[in-house]
Amino acid sequence: MNQTKSPLVAFSYTAADEEKRQGVRRMKLTATALLLLVAVIYVLATWARSSGVTGWPGYVAAAAEAGMVGALADWFAVTALFRRPMGLPIPHTAIIPSKKDQLGASLGSFVGENFLSESVVRARLGALGIGGRLGAWLAEPAHADRVTAELSTALRGALTVLRDADVQAVVGEAITRRAEAAEVAPGIGKALERIVADGAHHGAVDLICNRAHDWLVLHADSIMDAVQGGAPGWTPRFVDRKVGERVYRELLRFVTEMRDMPAHPARGALDRFLTDFSADLQGDTDTRGRVERLKSDLVARPEVQDIIASAWSSVRTMIISAAEDERSELRLRARASLISLGGRLATDTRLQAKVDGWVEDAAVYVITTYRAEITSLISDTVASWDADQTSKKIEAHIGRDLQFIRINGTVVGALAGLAIYTVSHALGG
Repeated sequence: MNQTKSPLVAFSYTAADEEKRQGVRRMKLTATALLLLVAVIYVLATWARSSGVTGWPGYVAAAAEAGMVGALADWFAVTALFRRPMGLPIPHTAIIPSKKDQLGASLGSFVGENFLSESVVRARLGALGIGGRLGAWLAEPAHADRVTAELSTALRGALTVLRDADVQAVVGEAITRRAEAAEVAPGIGKALERIVADGAHHGAVDLICNRAHDWLVLHADSIMDAVQGGAPGWTPRFVDRKVGERVYRELLRFVTEMRDMPAHPARGALDRFLTDFSADLQGDTDTRGRVERLKSDLVARPEVQDIIASAWSSVRTMIISAAEDERSELRLRARASLISLGGRLATDTRLQAKVDGWVEDAAVYVITTYRAEITSLISDTVASWDADQTSKKIEAHIGRDLQFIRINGTVVGALAGLAIYTVSHALGG
């Protein structure tokens, strides 16, 4: 699909330019008046010499004549920059209007070759010492506060722009994909092995035994009723009751002993079971396959997916709240990190050199990659300008100085003419 270029900003002739152009007109009148003055002087000197006056009229006429030539030559040169002198189609005149595009291309090439070269950029950036300056600036607490505030604003803005549904979908997909790709059984097995070896699971076993004992004490009738309900129909009721009471007492005794005896055989059996299970998780193919299937089933459940998706909302709310609170741990840590970084940058020459190198490399990459686009911006912009408007605007800005060329040409021409006439007259006797 073709992409159309956005229109470039017009190079218009403004009221400020017109005001400057008034000053150019005044200088033009001054230069023209000087030309007319030397013309009048030339006429008077020539008349005086033709009237029989000897001596000075020849010198004055020669000076005035050369001054007129210099003035006219410089008038032609200055005028030829912006328009055709007297409207005549003289070659190589009206240079700015007719050569505007070529001048823009030449200017772009000049900038690209002399300002956007790798050597120039590296030399200039290296002389600036950006790393040290940045470090000294960041080391100031007020500057660190400012940067922290700006970063917080940018962070809040970014989180506000992001659509929750899109981010939740991305987060959910990433977590699910990562969970599906990673095998969890070996990791669980290693963690369980370390837990059993360190005896860290004893606290959980103690808690379970305590809760089981308390539950048995509170639900004695329910347990005995359950045992009696499972007895055959032909046994007497009192026998069922005796059996239920005996089962309950044995069960309570077993749980009590397991709770109170750290060396209880059942605890040892549990330790051996957990040790064997941790080994199976790491080395047994069948056990690992079962864990992976269980993991996949668990991750695929809608409840788990809802929890994963809602995690972004919680994180987003937490980050925004921390970014808005000036005394939050996030902003305080960010501020402290910036001050610490600034202090290191200000004193660590090796770190300064690294930062300067990164900046230089980034700048060189940009100019080498996009040099054509940068220089074409100059040439395309100049090409988009209206020729007449461009000529008028440039003349308004530099025309006043150009008129001094005419004045200087008149004066220098007169002095040169006087010198030539004097030398010629002296040599001629």
